[in-house]
Amino acid sequence: MGATGAALLPAQSAPKPNILLVLADDLAAWMLGCYGNTEIKTPNIDRLAKLGTKFVNSFVCSPICSPSRATLFSGRAPQQHGINDFLTENPVEKPPQGQKAAPDSFANEQLLTDVMAAGGYRCGYVGKWHMGNDVKPGHGLEFSYTLTGGARTYVDPEISENGSVKKESGYLTDLLTKQALGFLDRQTAEKPFFLTVGYLNPHTPYNGHPQKYYDLYQNATFGSIGFEPPAANALREKDMLTDMLGNMRKAAASVTALDDQIPMLEKKLKEKGLWENTVVIFTGDNGYLHGRHGLWSKGLASDPINMYEEVVRVPMIWSWPGRIPVEGSRPELISFYDFFPTVCDITGTTPPAGRNLVGRSYANLLFNRPFKKKEAWQSLVFGQFRNTEMARDQYYKLVLRNGGEGPNELFDLRQDPRERVNRYEDPGFVTIRDRLQNALAAWKKRAA
Repeated sequence: MGATGAALLPAQSAPKPNILLVLADDLAAWMLGCYGNTEIKTPNIDRLAKLGTKFVNSFVCSPICSPSRATLFSGRAPQQHGINDFLTENPVEKPPQGQKAAPDSFANEQLLTDVMAAGGYRCGYVGKWHMGNDVKPGHGLEFSYTLTGGARTYVDPEISENGSVKKESGYLTDLLTKQALGFLDRQTAEKPFFLTVGYLNPHTPYNGHPQKYYDLYQNATFGSIGFEPPAANALREKDMLTDMLGNMRKAAASVTALDDQIPMLEKKLKEKGLWENTVVIFTGDNGYLHGRHGLWSKGLASDPINMYEEVVRVPMIWSWPGRIPVEGSRPELISFYDFFPTVCDITGTTPPAGRNLVGRSYANLLFNRPFKKKEAWQSLVFGQFRNTEMARDQYYKLVLRNGGEGPNELFDLRQDPRERVNRYEDPGFVTIRDRLQNALAAWKKRAA
């Protein structure tokens, strides 16, 4: 595993670091300036990346919200934590339909907030939870301000504050930031905190954002995105494909509205004297296609499910003044299931026993420290969503469906980064295909 959390702290007597996690919804890595986008305006997120280290190859385990979030906070794969699909009271996707509720067993999951609270942290959660029990999530949270399980909206949303449901007035994104600032205002240097701010941006609907953000993109052409004609197998949100440019302009507006929240959070940390000892982490719960491959949404954008880079690769930015190298860029492959052990490592918090966590801490990568020879980082990640599984290394990606019965895919990402040429049946790639299949089988056995 990596170095221990205590070794990563500057001294044994030093206070534990605070954690501020900013979690976007449906935000792919390719949509940010710090990941190469030149058309969507994200100056504040880009600045955060310069203040710390970004992972170029950060992947979700599931390209859909609920199981992805459950993996992030539990450190376990979907087959372990039991949320295998997006949670909804009104399933709309076929085949098959979404998961109506989290399994009863999920209430017994040891989430990161449970572990941090037991380790002396004051834990708060603001925004989209979407892992069951949205009204009162529990799991060690002393403060929660969460979207209820009803329809998503950016204007006058229904919110649950510590279990009390009410109708709020105003712009959702601003309301979430206000509550996050309130939580930070109540913190002191004497006790560490772990706050998650789960913004809905840039998830649909694309209406309801302040007009100034739409005005920014009224003449944008988004020529670098690479829109493709609507695919015959398009499924979720395929209606968006009838006006790709118009909808992309609105989605970009939502991203920039999110970006504008970052300075307010930073300012409050500095006002409270907490900035120097706060780890700020920025990520998204899954990626998005926005017209690439002739699809609009995420894993369910197509039938069969896709595992394209756009939907599984997300931003992962870490900043900790004086600790994490500035303007850092790590090429290693990491996964959402590695997040839990990494946070525990950095904070010196003990992970729960007997949970069979499938990931490992990448704290050494963050601090630019070497691993022991026998513990070298292996750039290999895995994914699972419904009947579809993925294994990806630095150069190749294997996608298996229906237990290997197909349709299956193998992409040479060096020669074919946009994943257009399927090499699964190519005799020249048999050795690579078999190697990734064996690695996937071993990972599934480990996660059993």
